[in-house]
Amino acid sequence: MSYQKTTLSRYGGWLPSSRHVHKHFVHKHVERAHHKIKTHPDGCNAPHHPAVAKFEKTIESDPEMKRLFDEIFLQVSKENKIPNPEAFFHMLDHIIVEPPKFHIALTDSGEVIGEPIGVPMYLIFDLLCNTCAAYHLFTKPAFNHALKDLLNTWGHYLSTPDSAKTLNEDDEGWFSGTSLQTLEDFAGGSFKTTYYCPNPDAVDKGYKSWDEFFTRKLLPGVRPILAPHDQTLIHSACESTVYRISRKVKAHDQFWLKGSPYSLYDMLNKDKKMAKEFEGGTVYQAFLSPQDYHRWHAPVDGVIKKAFRVEGSYYAVLPDAGAEVGDPDLRPGDPHGAIIRSQAWMTMHSARSLIFIQADNAEIGLMCFIGVGMAEVSSGEITVKEGQRVKVGDEMGMFHFGGSSHALVFRPQVEITFADHVVVDQHLQVNSVIAQVHGGGKSGSGGPEVPVGRGLPTVAFSASGALGIPMNY
Repeated sequence: MSYQKTTLSRYGGWLPSSRHVHKHFVHKHVERAHHKIKTHPDGCNAPHHPAVAKFEKTIESDPEMKRLFDEIFLQVSKENKIPNPEAFFHMLDHIIVEPPKFHIALTDSGEVIGEPIGVPMYLIFDLLCNTCAAYHLFTKPAFNHALKDLLNTWGHYLSTPDSAKTLNEDDEGWFSGTSLQTLEDFAGGSFKTTYYCPNPDAVDKGYKSWDEFFTRKLLPGVRPILAPHDQTLIHSACESTVYRISRKVKAHDQFWLKGSPYSLYDMLNKDKKMAKEFEGGTVYQAFLSPQDYHRWHAPVDGVIKKAFRVEGSYYAVLPDAGAEVGDPDLRPGDPHGAIIRSQAWMTMHSARSLIFIQADNAEIGLMCFIGVGMAEVSSGEITVKEGQRVKVGDEMGMFHFGGSSHALVFRPQVEITFADHVVVDQHLQVNSVIAQVHGGGKSGSGGPEVPVGRGLPTVAFSASGALGIPMNY
């Protein structure tokens, strides 16, 4: 069966492009929770999945956490359709025992429409996150410890054979016609000729679990490296959509202010020495959709100096007044999708992986890759070790299930020029050239926030002079 194709957006993969799919997904899970409550002899006290029960107990047994959790439902937008905490927990019961699916719904005219829902738990948390009470609750270490246990339970399930049951061509399968087309839209090519499939001719393509599908590898040569010997080039570390470029970043900044400036001290795990090293430098950030390729590649040739995980929050966002005027997808004031608008803040507070690379090119020197877990991504796996040499395009790690963001941080001495195609909301392939560095001078002209892609000067690659791509300052 084929369905009306939906459009990719800034929030693509995080929020369904279709409001019909979005509303129907939430409604379906609310109805399932209500049905369980109505049909079980214990009603609202019907037993939960053990992981959900433990999560609920953590909240209910702490007076402050319980107060904040109850306040979330008083503060949340009127668009919220989850009626109360009881329904919320029963909705979680269903989500953590199922893999993500392709969701189908009807439009107002009766037309069938469908989209893959890669972050089902986030859609339950979405509007609840965007409240002051949620900010205070979701940043508490005890809350995140309990939530991490819940997410790890779901993550374990997603590595089991049962989780592969939506890897098929059925209506709710990820290889149905429209769902496969969505994956190929992000990949920019045929699924079979882009990704390694253990058994390309099998209905499930040979993937033994949802996690194996999610962390699928690229086929050799699919993402070629342009001018691999040119040490002045910076390559995309992830298949991702551009979020922001900031220059002259401060070691300490008031990250709760409008615009969410970066604060290096907080980004770099409160390391004063490293914050000083990168103070005044440049931050490039881009985010991954659940439909994207999720492995991290080295953006430069060099040596791994340090690589480690930092614990943090999972669903905490900066509460805001909704989408701003000019948002390409949402009407002004729409409260959905605060997680996308909070990405800069999340580099400082979410669970994340830090990899410091000493680039072979002295004009780059020490740089840092930050892999930021967003929402249900509780596991960023680092696959490189301290002292290991990497070449551009070598794997450094991966995200497991959900969606995520990443940042590249450069020192102030690095004079870096970003390519014209590196514009906000532009989807970029891993290994593609995103920037070039130049000898001499200090980092970037202009103010702390630099708009990208404004048709500014063209800069040729320095390797031979024969190659060139549009670049901007």
